[in-house]
Amino acid sequence: MADAGSISLKTTNPKKRAARIADHMSEPIIIETQSHVGIVTLNRPDVLNALSLDLMTKLVDALEAFDDDKNIHVIVISGSEKVWAAGADIKDMANASVIDMYERNQFARWERIKRIRKPIIAAVSGYALGGGCELAMHCDVIIASETAKFGQPEINIGVIPGAGGTQRLTRAIGKFRAMDMVLTGRFITAHEAHRFGLVSRVVPKENFRESALKLAHEMAARAPIALRLAKEAVLKAAETSLSEGLEYERKLFYMLFATEDQKEGMAAFLEKRKADYRGR
Repeated sequence: MADAGSISLKTTNPKKRAARIADHMSEPIIIETQSHVGIVTLNRPDVLNALSLDLMTKLVDALEAFDDDKNIHVIVISGSEKVWAAGADIKDMANASVIDMYERNQFARWERIKRIRKPIIAAVSGYALGGGCELAMHCDVIIASETAKFGQPEINIGVIPGAGGTQRLTRAIGKFRAMDMVLTGRFITAHEAHRFGLVSRVVPKENFRESALKLAHEMAARAPIALRLAKEAVLKAAETSLSEGLEYERKLFYMLFATEDQKEGMAAFLEKRKADYRGR
């Protein structure tokens, strides 16, 4: 089930196996694959999955590797049952100067996430705060456990959201709710987030990850090129007028008639059988 980014745990020597498990668990992310689904799990439990520069670099590298892998159709990013990500790693920036922050160019990593073409599902349980909330909003679908809490509390440490929090949150839930959260730093529950339009589905804590993976496998069974273009079309809606968006949508619709998967999908529908998509 693991891919090249994971650590093999196969060994007959118990001490070596224990050492490999320890190395694996010390990595800031864990990478797996299940059939056509790529999975990245945030793995800094001692600091509530704080998004250090090292974690973000490895996360983006993993996402891009999955994006380039023709066998992967959908990506899942998961936290633990206790926490998705409680924000940026403040130790990374507490004493930084303006020039330090400028030269670090840490938001370039976030721009790379925005360019991932395949659907990304966030499996969120527990705290999704600051950069953690922004990371969830960089995904395409958010599956939240009943214990999830979302917030942009940067105002409490003398700054504001910097990875899109003021912009994506406002587009998702509206100006007045976003102002309430950003200016006070208050958290909202999973059910509030769902009611406001920030979260796709709320599920029991015990199976939040399984629910996200089930959805990922359902998506991955669809035509891969159509999946990517559908994501592209929906994202375009946030950046264009309705008329421009409709024109863009139609062009992508017509483009799909050049694919083998379109012919297969429609033939399977007419013949009342399951389609065999090849991503061509």
